[in-house]
Amino acid sequence: MRERIIATIAARGGVPFPEYLEIALYDPELGYYSRAGTQVGRNGDFFTSVSVGPLYGRLLARRFLGWWETNGKPGAWRILEIGAHDGTLAADILSEIRLLSTPAWQALEYAIAEPLPRLRGLQKAYLEPLASRLRVAEGFGGIASHPLPGVAFGNEILDALPFHLIEMKGGVWHELHVIVGKNGTLALEPRETSLPLSGTFPEGYRTEVRTNYPGFLSSVAACLTDGLLVFADYGFAAPEYYDVYRSSGTLRTFSSHRAGEDPFAAPGETDITAHVDFTDLAKAAGALGYAPTAFNSQGSYLTHLAKPLILAGGMDDPKTIAQFRTLTHPAHLGARFHIIELTRSAEIPTDVAHRLAL
Repeated sequence: MRERIIATIAARGGVPFPEYLEIALYDPELGYYSRAGTQVGRNGDFFTSVSVGPLYGRLLARRFLGWWETNGKPGAWRILEIGAHDGTLAADILSEIRLLSTPAWQALEYAIAEPLPRLRGLQKAYLEPLASRLRVAEGFGGIASHPLPGVAFGNEILDALPFHLIEMKGGVWHELHVIVGKNGTLALEPRETSLPLSGTFPEGYRTEVRTNYPGFLSSVAACLTDGLLVFADYGFAAPEYYDVYRSSGTLRTFSSHRAGEDPFAAPGETDITAHVDFTDLAKAAGALGYAPTAFNSQGSYLTHLAKPLILAGGMDDPKTIAQFRTLTHPAHLGARFHIIELTRSAEIPTDVAHRLAL
């Protein structure tokens, strides 16, 4: 992978950081995410809400089923998952919907948009017992050719979208390009840029900017005639994201549950990520007619979803209680992640607008 990246960059005299990420993370043969589902979990590189156990998927299933029930119980509806990894979360959601509502199950198409062939194969194999309701596609195009009402969601997919690195130098923003240095190693080189970021920032301030939210959301929204977008990820609203004291940005690498900051240490073998600017995401969705109707910490969001299950005595066993605590407690995952909901042609609640600084 390193040789391939160096050859590509040397031939072009440097590339913007998003193009480096496209190769390092998404190369179909050697990219980090094209590996056969070994990145997530206790034996992988990082731990997600899905790794905790099936409760996370069960609670999301109840939210999605609630959407179906309150929107007229359409005779054909879709759940679209982006970034389904090995299919574990899809299995948890599908199993819960099948258990709770036969009509919703029979009307459902569970679609996965997955461009990486290895992961498509993994998902199809893992989800084979649920194949009657499953559709795994190479991308959004085929799914969008027959849009349905429903829900589109991604768990820790936004942070995996490539991002630009920018730095303030001499009172002017510079974009950091990836170049091959004189010693044959990868390095960052600042070049003046017009990438927009308003505000006053100190010399040397470095951060990330994603310009791909509009295209990504447009592709997702095209798969639904109407519905709900739900994204769970780590990140901040814009005022916190671009606080002057967060002067080195949020870029991180992950390998064997150890965080680092060098994106060139082991390309293809290490996850490279940055936090999500939820305000920018909400603005991009607004241009497509979607408004943020919920924005909460994961702990608050999942506690609200779990309330009916708790009252019905469905969370009394020790394993489920332990999963719930890990998912919701601020010292675990409850404060680390946020969940945003976006609904077409909706009013933005005052509290949500305030938290997102819209």
